[in-house]
Amino acid sequence: MHRLPSSANRSLIAGAVEQYRALVMRPKSQTIRKESVRFKTQGPMESYGLKRYSTAEATVPATSKIREKTLTMETLNPQVKAVEYAVRGPIVMKAEEIEKCLREGGKQPFTEVIKANIGDAHAMGQQPITFLRQVVALCTFPELMDSPSLPEDAKARAHRILQGCGGTSLGSYSASQGVDCIRRDIAAYIEQRDHGVPADSENIFLTTGASDGIVSILRMLVSGQGASRTGVMIPIPQYPLYSAAIAEMEAVQISYYLDEDNSWALDINELHRAYQAAKKHCQPRVICIINPGNPTGQVQSRKCIEEVLHFAYEENLFVMSDEVYQDNVYAPGCEFHSFKKVLYEMGPEYFNSVELASFHSTSKGYTGECGFRGGYMEVLNLEPEVKAQLVKLRSVQLCPPVSGQAAMDVIVNPPRPDEPSFSCFQQEKTAVLGALAEKAKLTEEILNSVPGIQCNPVQGAMYAFPQLFIPPKAVEQAKALGMQPDMLYCLRLLEETGICLVPGSGFGQRDGTYHFRMTILPPKDKLNVLLDNLRDFHIKFLKEYGTLEVPRG
Repeated sequence: MHRLPSSANRSLIAGAVEQYRALVMRPKSQTIRKESVRFKTQGPMESYGLKRYSTAEATVPATSKIREKTLTMETLNPQVKAVEYAVRGPIVMKAEEIEKCLREGGKQPFTEVIKANIGDAHAMGQQPITFLRQVVALCTFPELMDSPSLPEDAKARAHRILQGCGGTSLGSYSASQGVDCIRRDIAAYIEQRDHGVPADSENIFLTTGASDGIVSILRMLVSGQGASRTGVMIPIPQYPLYSAAIAEMEAVQISYYLDEDNSWALDINELHRAYQAAKKHCQPRVICIINPGNPTGQVQSRKCIEEVLHFAYEENLFVMSDEVYQDNVYAPGCEFHSFKKVLYEMGPEYFNSVELASFHSTSKGYTGECGFRGGYMEVLNLEPEVKAQLVKLRSVQLCPPVSGQAAMDVIVNPPRPDEPSFSCFQQEKTAVLGALAEKAKLTEEILNSVPGIQCNPVQGAMYAFPQLFIPPKAVEQAKALGMQPDMLYCLRLLEETGICLVPGSGFGQRDGTYHFRMTILPPKDKLNVLLDNLRDFHIKFLKEYGTLEVPRG
């Protein structure tokens, strides 16, 4: 909602009070038609929410003070003010202003804003997977069961889901952990994905996207005061959900840096460094891993995952494995390994003791169904009493959206080879993942052809996170303006080309380095335009600040 500046608000309120006084102080003989009452600003008084004067309002003394707001920036929860979320931060708000200007006929040096700031596949033009939409449509409007235009396997899926819903309706609440048959399907999917590693549906919790599950687990883990306050180890660069949740909960962020010189691999020595440094002022209790990586696009090797799990075992850490991009692996030689599967293969000593929560979502992969807000988490090795507390915590929210649960079910229970929808489903899935792999390679190659930009291979996920050379004069200007240098860069890029990216400072980065995150989701023709315009802008930016000579090494 558009907010007037505070001074304008005060003027509006003063004008309203002045006219109100004129009404209540008028001579009794004077009559005023309701439709003639207007504020000085514009429109009927109903537009300001004053639909009628009550007796109480009419008897307010003319000298009464304006009621002060209870919730102000001074009284606001300080932890809310500490939260930052770069993916929808100042650059995106500026992009929305520019879009509005363009819609209203305003002039810009470009005709559209290309939003490459967020992993929203459908907003970027990706088409839905037909089978998923058919099943959800059938669940939402069961009368379609009689339609000959919808395949029988979609009808069978929808019928089974609806049988698990109260009143056979998607509009009813589900159990707090989710619809039972969907949880069983997820457990079966995990067993198949992990080549027979057992999964129990009682350990499955449906969630409102993966983010909801991540926040729930962090909420369970954060406790203590002072030096005993929970420390949360997160990768840098990281997805800002983690730093935002940690700030809101007043936990302690423990940053461990990914190895940019080694394709953003996780370095076990860096984990030990971060852990030992943090122990001086907090109690490290949890380590978070994003694999494949966001914003960095790397796929961790099995050896790396095993080292992390051994580290967690030795240091008694809870493991949170964010695996929402598990279907998004493109680079030759790379393979997704779930933390659960590797933990199982390390033997019973590890598998039966390390506490692990892993997360998946409808929003990524090949479906890109962000708006359904579907997801799940699987938890391992929780004490029964602790697990009961998690169930209680989830119950406070009643249940995740049941339509999102239905969408999640289709992802874990897609058409089988002997079913009528299999051919179309497989064709659509292959096309989406194939196009993403092609765009990942294209993005890497073009970015690496630009002087002063260095991009690691986009092995997976949906993003590139290249390092930028920003000339010293631009760094000085940014500091004079009170902003990060890569924020200045991205703001200039947006204003001059219409390209909306997220500065690397919003994800965390080593001091003295600068990056941006961009998605590879735009259609190939638009992605080519984006990359060409980005290259031209970058060269112009370097020239403006006095150098095309880029330091090496």
